[in-house]
Amino acid sequence: MSEFNYTGRVSRKLLAQYALSLFGSLGIIVFLAAACTLFFGTFPFWRNNIVLTYILYFCRDYILLLFLFCLGLSWLGCTIHFIRKPLDFLDELAEAAEQLTQPEGEPIALSPELSILEEHLNWAHSQALRDQRAAREAEQRKNDLVVYLAHDLKTPLTSVIGYLSLLRDEPDLSPALRARYTGVALDKAERLEDLINEFFDITRFNLTHMELERRPCDLSRMLQQVCSEFSPMLEERGLACRLDLPEALPYSCDPDKLARVFDNLLRNACNYSEAGTAVEVSARTEAGEMVLTFTNTGATIPPDKLSRVFEQFFRLDASRASRTGGAGLGLAIAREIVELHGGTISAQSRDGVTTFTVRLPAA
Repeated sequence: MSEFNYTGRVSRKLLAQYALSLFGSLGIIVFLAAACTLFFGTFPFWRNNIVLTYILYFCRDYILLLFLFCLGLSWLGCTIHFIRKPLDFLDELAEAAEQLTQPEGEPIALSPELSILEEHLNWAHSQALRDQRAAREAEQRKNDLVVYLAHDLKTPLTSVIGYLSLLRDEPDLSPALRARYTGVALDKAERLEDLINEFFDITRFNLTHMELERRPCDLSRMLQQVCSEFSPMLEERGLACRLDLPEALPYSCDPDKLARVFDNLLRNACNYSEAGTAVEVSARTEAGEMVLTFTNTGATIPPDKLSRVFEQFFRLDASRASRTGGAGLGLAIAREIVELHGGTISAQSRDGVTTFTVRLPAA
């Protein structure tokens, strides 16, 4: 950016001011000498004053020496001033750097010559404060989530132990009752598995830096495979899945990670769809981009929540009793993977229809 050459422009400006000051001093000295000569030559009142006459004759006899002396004095004054000026700038920048480390405080104020640097520093300060607040909020949400998950682990675990103990201690239970207890224990064990997987997601997200391993693949076939894996969940929740895909959509990507994006988006659509509706998945090429959409019908997401759905540890459903939403990492991970591919992901929700759109660069 051109602003980053601002320091060079300040230096050139100071040098220009220094040169102008020297020429201005020279002009003032010449002007004063000429004015004094004209004035004392026009009005000879000084002839009657011995001291003034002596001074004026001395100035006339040594005019060149006096001129050089005045010129040297003005040069020395200008030089001292313009040497102190950048040193004052350094002091200001040092104080500004110290202000940058303060979590709160007054806006940074610099000299007019450093106005653009002042804007940059204030922007960096405000950005650092925003990032710091966002990091604190994300850390707090993560800590709260871990506490909630740790607490939630006790309930299904207690149920599993309780029903298995009944099955062990009551050998004469009827087959129907035994099957019922076994089903409840299995359901609680599956819930326990979900909670443990959420712990793993949190750990992986914090400790793992994702890198892509690109290879050619067919996005249409990948979407068909991912959707087929969701058939049991769709059937259980009374949902249908409609695909609008081209016969082939070749693309160079990391198929494992991109499949995780599709998995997270489909799981999200299933979790928040109304029974009897359909989850629609489409893909097309548009203006040099691969455009993939995942649409479901359910409750409209409020705008304040829609703007945060891709944040880490943010859950649309804050209720811990609900099995939707997970650890609030699915969409955050999806966004990170899409952006690693050079694409974007966005969400829209209106009149009960929610659409997630993934755009990937064709090349």
